[in-house]
Amino acid sequence: MDLSKIRNFSIIAHIDHGKSTLADRMLEITNTIEKRKMKAQVLDVMELERERGITIKMQPARMEYEYNGEKYILNLIDTPGHIDFYYEVSRALRAVEGSILLVDATQGVQAQTLTTLNMAQEAGLVIIPVLSKVDSPLARTAEVKEQVINLIGCDKDDIIEASGKTGQGVAEVLKEIIEKIPAPKEKTQDSDSFRALVFDFKYDTHRGIIVYVRVFDGKVGKNENLVFKAVSEKFNSLEVGIFSPDEKPREYIGAGEIGYIVTGIKKPGIASVGDTLTLARKPMDSLSGYMTPEPVVWASVYPEDADDFDLLKQSLDRLKLSDSSFSYEEETSGSLGRGFRCGFLGMLHLEIITERLKREFDLELVITHPSITYEIVYKNGTKKTIYSPSLFPDDHEVTSVLEPWIKIKIITPPDYLSGLMKILFDHEAEIGNSKDFGEDRIEIDAKLPLRELMRGFFDEIKSATSGFASMSYKIDEYRDADVTRLDILVADEVVIAFSRVVSKRRAQEEADKVVEKLATYLPRQMFVMKIQGKAMGRILSSKTISAMRKDVTGYLYGGDITRKMKLREKQKKGKKKMKERGKVNISQDVFLKMMKNK
Repeated sequence: MDLSKIRNFSIIAHIDHGKSTLADRMLEITNTIEKRKMKAQVLDVMELERERGITIKMQPARMEYEYNGEKYILNLIDTPGHIDFYYEVSRALRAVEGSILLVDATQGVQAQTLTTLNMAQEAGLVIIPVLSKVDSPLARTAEVKEQVINLIGCDKDDIIEASGKTGQGVAEVLKEIIEKIPAPKEKTQDSDSFRALVFDFKYDTHRGIIVYVRVFDGKVGKNENLVFKAVSEKFNSLEVGIFSPDEKPREYIGAGEIGYIVTGIKKPGIASVGDTLTLARKPMDSLSGYMTPEPVVWASVYPEDADDFDLLKQSLDRLKLSDSSFSYEEETSGSLGRGFRCGFLGMLHLEIITERLKREFDLELVITHPSITYEIVYKNGTKKTIYSPSLFPDDHEVTSVLEPWIKIKIITPPDYLSGLMKILFDHEAEIGNSKDFGEDRIEIDAKLPLRELMRGFFDEIKSATSGFASMSYKIDEYRDADVTRLDILVADEVVIAFSRVVSKRRAQEEADKVVEKLATYLPRQMFVMKIQGKAMGRILSSKTISAMRKDVTGYLYGGDITRKMKLREKQKKGKKKMKERGKVNISQDVFLKMMKNK
């Protein structure tokens, strides 16, 4: 394989800026897919992606294109644009030499574009700026070009105007890829060696784990004995091939190429993104510089029907085989039975995983209130990491609590600035620098506790700015946290599933809200029942639900009034005994309503 004729590139952009549509036109122009087989979002293979119009799981594609009489191989890795899937973007950037920076001409540069661009620049990639949707009547081409020039310091003529809808400028994009993105270089000249980076993988019922790799050294074919360096697991390659964009078997894949290897492995925990594959008989050093994703949001997942526990376990195992950033461990709740504590990269990641469990495995689930990780220092000097509100200690047991903070970047029209400042203040943010970002746009830097994202921060920002603001964030340092555990008591018993960690200054407000909501869902009992919110050693909120009452004198006709009084007194004593000994069994339906209406 002539390395000088290979170009590896990705497309980076904000969500809904037209990445998948541009990829469609490239596949069409290069005749990679026949026109009769062409469909919108061809690289988005999941039903959920097509329905939402977003990219969740990237799909590589290999195109062959003739330019100046020479044939070139263009390897494209389409990447997600949503902030929760930055780990997918980081995989793609490690496997390529250049990237197309795609900016929507109707919306301009967005906050998440900046995050991904910084990653690409740090990786030393060649950046090709492209404006999409220039054919739209809402396009602000000249203004957005100025934003891109200010951002990457390119010339005005370097920016390509394109439209994925009409195909305008796509041929010029392909020309720029060939001329500006460097050809891959082999790290070693040893023809008898092999080394590749695993940038993604999926699971197939019949063939086991299929790893997606970028080959850096040598070549690999069928029936080679390979090893995963991180776990020292050996296997024989059952098949190797390329993406066109469907899997197409080849005799071998070599240096500079992007392809797949069928491993036959059918157990989780072996393949991991960022690992290095090499020959077992002649191993090479691991490739460096990969970022391991860490869960930032935790939630417990339980099956609605306890009999579905084994199915839920199998389903999570299957998802873990195709999503290395997702983690889980078994736990048991007195209220909800057996389930799993799951770690996610963000709120959208949580939503996607739970939606896939419902659709792909036909599971009905109960999902608890999301929480984050806290580092606790106890008075006896021990330190613990807590990621479940039910395990959070009482205030008198701890010396200090540390919580993760995030750095956020918001780009917004100036008209919405005052509303934004109010939201940032309400969410305990520290506001940093702000600067003009092109015409009628302001960029704001701020820091705030990660737990505040759970309180509808994204939704409030979108609502306050009529959807015009964009935001990106990344995990910053751990800081002292002024938080406490809020417990919900029903008939004097703590219901662990409703516990949550809240800011002390907002404990009263949260307690009132949860107690009020639970009171509307819980059915009346045969005795008087109290619902209470307790935090910081005291009851903050309380609501009493009156008992169901039967008319015990209904069958009496006339006679002495004392007969009725005796029966009512007997009923009163019975209700008193019930209150002392009675236990409220909260139905699954109530848990569902509380979890689904956060």
